[in-house]
Amino acid sequence: MLLPVRIDGVFGALGKFTVKFRWVILVVWVLATVAVPRFLPSLASVTQGNNANFLPASAPSQHAADLAAPFGGTNLTPVPVVAAVSQGQLAPADVAWLSTLEQDLRHVPTVARVTDLGRSGDGQAEQIQVQSTVGGGDQTGLTTLIDNLRSTIARAGPPSGLQVHLAGAIAIQVDQQKKTGSTGNQEEALTVVFILVLLLLIFRSLLAPLITLIPAFMAVAISGPLVAEAAHAGLKVSQIAQLMLIVLVLGAGTDYGLFLVFRVREQLRAGIEPKEAVRTALVRVGESITFSAATVIAALLTLLAATFQIYSQLAIPLAIGIGVMLLAGLTLLPALLAIFGRAAFWPTRTRAGTGKVGIWGRVAARVVRRPAAALITGVVIFGALALGVLGYKAAGFGGTLNAPAGTDSAAGQALLAEHFPASSANPTNLVYKLKEPAWDDAQAIAAGEQSIRSSGLFTGVTGPLNPVGAINLTPAQFAGLHAELASLGPPSTLPTTPPSHLPVPAEAYEVYRATAAYVSADGRTIQFETGLKAGDPSSTAAMNAVPAIRHAAAVAAARIGATDYGVGGEAPAFYDISQISDRDLLHVIPIAIVVIGILLALVMRSLVAPLYLIASVGLSYLAALGLSVLIFVKIAGNGGLTFILPFLMFIFLLALGEDYNILVMNRIREEAHHYPLREAVRRAIAVTGTTVTSAGMVLAGTFAVFAFVGGRGSGGSQIRDVGVGLALGVLMDTFVVRTVLVPSTVVLLGRWNWWPSRLSRQPADRPGDDGHGGGGGPGGGPGGGPTGPGGAARHSAEPVSVPADRLDGPAHGTERDPKQAAGAPRPAEAAPDRADVAPGRAEAAPQQAGAAPQQAEADPGRAGVTAAQAETVPGKPGGHTALAAVPELVPAIRRPGIRRAGRIPR
Repeated sequence: MLLPVRIDGVFGALGKFTVKFRWVILVVWVLATVAVPRFLPSLASVTQGNNANFLPASAPSQHAADLAAPFGGTNLTPVPVVAAVSQGQLAPADVAWLSTLEQDLRHVPTVARVTDLGRSGDGQAEQIQVQSTVGGGDQTGLTTLIDNLRSTIARAGPPSGLQVHLAGAIAIQVDQQKKTGSTGNQEEALTVVFILVLLLLIFRSLLAPLITLIPAFMAVAISGPLVAEAAHAGLKVSQIAQLMLIVLVLGAGTDYGLFLVFRVREQLRAGIEPKEAVRTALVRVGESITFSAATVIAALLTLLAATFQIYSQLAIPLAIGIGVMLLAGLTLLPALLAIFGRAAFWPTRTRAGTGKVGIWGRVAARVVRRPAAALITGVVIFGALALGVLGYKAAGFGGTLNAPAGTDSAAGQALLAEHFPASSANPTNLVYKLKEPAWDDAQAIAAGEQSIRSSGLFTGVTGPLNPVGAINLTPAQFAGLHAELASLGPPSTLPTTPPSHLPVPAEAYEVYRATAAYVSADGRTIQFETGLKAGDPSSTAAMNAVPAIRHAAAVAAARIGATDYGVGGEAPAFYDISQISDRDLLHVIPIAIVVIGILLALVMRSLVAPLYLIASVGLSYLAALGLSVLIFVKIAGNGGLTFILPFLMFIFLLALGEDYNILVMNRIREEAHHYPLREAVRRAIAVTGTTVTSAGMVLAGTFAVFAFVGGRGSGGSQIRDVGVGLALGVLMDTFVVRTVLVPSTVVLLGRWNWWPSRLSRQPADRPGDDGHGGGGGPGGGPGGGPTGPGGAARHSAEPVSVPADRLDGPAHGTERDPKQAAGAPRPAEAAPDRADVAPGRAEAAPQQAGAAPQQAEADPGRAGVTAAQAETVPGKPGGHTALAAVPELVPAIRRPGIRRAGRIPR
């Protein structure tokens, strides 16, 4: 086949380039790591924290937000400022000072609007709303905003007895972060420590962990600003995208690093010179790394088909990160390995013949002996766990806001709850579009408010007729106030200090000013702010109550005579996200399966293998989701799992699970060119088992850190669910599915694994061909089996004298020396990475191609010979240099009946 040759040629040329120009590559990456963050914006500066901003225009809650546009601030971040006196009422001096404070707050950087929301019903407190252009996910920007607001208030010097505090979600979030530390920084720091400790245990060397991680960290440093630059071009970046970019790039980058570093160590232990080991390793695993990254990118790009933008716009940021990581893995990592050579693995030994049989060699031997038992056991266990999915319940996306005790935000929240309606902290809004201005038919507004209250779904309702909660206006009073004060301008523009010669009492003036939050300037849009009996709007109970709330809003709309209506706020947004997420799951999964199936078919050269590989990921996904349900819902007693979990778990397990599939299956196919299938599977799992499980532990650990750090803050339950669910899925996938279930399936299917490639036409008990030096299938190939060119014809060659000390393996029909059988490499084990240099010359004899039973546990690390040995071993598949130099030996060596005496009979 031409395709493998071209791919090997590409990665061979890339390997030569990275080794030759290793110092140049290192300098270029260092310069990029310094320059890109310096000249491009930071990712945090463009991150949006409001998940409702990602809803499609067709979502009911988004429609409600559009209806509420006359009230402004839909794209701004609000921060309530509460001023109150403990006794009596606000004095004129207090009111004058608050007017000055409003002007000062308008000059704070990023503040776009300052609105006086009016005085409380008891006259003791005033509420001001500051709105900023800082994105909800920009933690640094939010912290700076809150600090600037507090310092402005402190410099203004409140009058004696007047308390002024910040309240609301943003102030609480900043205070929580100051108390617990920066989530993003902590996540990255803990991830670094965890991965370094784990890699130190895996490699038992000092430099190998750092060499593995350096490309991943450089990729994180570069990809973040690149995504931020894309955000300036219109891409929306959610807070979870920012966190997942760190986790995915570090986790996947470490995986790709392990793929290459383990293979380089294997080559060094086979006796290959360090720089050549790097080049050869890149030829062998470069394709695996590239297709692994391609499957992740493909799976991510299928998210573009999602209608919920928090999903669809995860695609580009994470794909950029994986793309940068792939480039680093194929250039920077080989360059670092070429620079450090054997020192990268010090103090472990990497000389030829070092290494020992690992646990996965023993596991693989048992799997290939009883593949049906291993497969059935695994499927039964995973199937039982998958039944837990039946108990899945969707939960909200956030948690109740709790300000840290003793903080400024805690004091602000206390004042807000004491003097203003409880709903004002996190209200659910019922918005109505009217046929005529509100003051022309105030009686209809009163009927609508009564309908809302009588539904029994709300703890409190604040609207045009009771804007400060404690004072209720009759329809006639509301219409009368407008008639008296309309000449002064809309309520939102009225000054805090009442003008002289008011036609109404000062108290009535304050109430009228407060209606600005509930009646638009033209009077044709009104809204009611409500508190929910179901609980906090971010809770699962509140989300489940949304259908009933919308029904109550519809009944009230009929009473009011509204032309349009909507229900906005956190609970309705979460409900819409949940519904859209379920629909997106049904749309995106088939696309992802087809795309990744095509990529697997290309890299496997098979139409059969992708079917059971994707099925194995599906089984792993359902089992991991079922286990998450058992842990969080059945055992911990939570109301459900965040609705984002099933979607993200499927996409990431599908993409990342196929990473390990590609590595394992490529190695099985590589070994199948030289060994019978069972032996090929055993050898492949013995070598890749440690790589896959190590990579799985690293990736699962990064997800666990993501869950631990991100889940500690307010509203972090969804991050915990996602992190723990993905960690469980990765561990189950790497320790059971990739290393037990997939290999047992390969053994049971035999040659059909490779259909329709040439390897599928070779019986499973004989080595393959497919242009890689194994015994060919029917019809053979160039230099293939006995029926191929150079097959039977070469059996008639004249005898050639071969010195006994030039023959490394046993003669056909003779027994091998027991000591040699126990310790020395078999002929077919010699330098498998070079077995495709001379197709057709590597299959010296069927007996030589298969390992003896007593060698079944032979160390994979000792499976090669040194370059010097290869020159003196004409009978080895790896000894292509010697075979090419002594072509007259080839026909004789391929003939049966080689004797130790060194004569090959006629």
